[in-house]
Amino acid sequence: MITMTETKQQPSEIKLFNTWSTENIKVSDPGLVNYINLSPVIVPKSGGRHAKNPFHKSKLNITERLINKMFVAGHRGKKHKFSSGHNVGTTTKTTKILIEAFNIIEEKTKKNPVEVLVKAIENSAPLEEVLTYQKGGIFARESVVTAPQRRVDLALKHIAQGSYQRTVKKKKSAAQGLSDEILSAYKSDPASFAMQEKTRRDKEATGAR
Repeated sequence: MITMTETKQQPSEIKLFNTWSTENIKVSDPGLVNYINLSPVIVPKSGGRHAKNPFHKSKLNITERLINKMFVAGHRGKKHKFSSGHNVGTTTKTTKILIEAFNIIEEKTKKNPVEVLVKAIENSAPLEEVLTYQKGGIFARESVVTAPQRRVDLALKHIAQGSYQRTVKKKKSAAQGLSDEILSAYKSDPASFAMQEKTRRDKEATGAR
């Protein structure tokens, strides 16, 4: 007689790209806790299922939001000073760039690259900005506190733009540029474009008080 024994198997942990865990990563900035989503997912692609929901961006994994920003990294205001035509492509291509950048970050820091990215976002997220409005016949400027959702959006936007600046008309690959920009923001390096934009916005807000 053949007997079968039941064995209880522990469910395997869901890791980003089957490589990096997000389980023990914590957001230290209290204002951004609810806006940096680190929910476990293998492939960060929601297919736009949250697009019609209020604050839908907060339901996307933070790596997916960075991938989306990388598609239009070069757009800076209405003048489009830098062209982002080189970034247009498939999600698969952009995701491969992010994975390669994460591998570079892990090799250099010996840390979880998702944790490094979260810290870079916290460091480069602006706290204040200037609001311009018309008062009578003049335009007035006033310092306002930046909303948490917008803080994350601006940080991701500036990281994407900074990575593009590091590679446009240079021999550096897209993955190298992205990893360098994330690492610079992680270290609060003034050479980081994201940190420069945060400093600029904070100074403008201070002058408009």
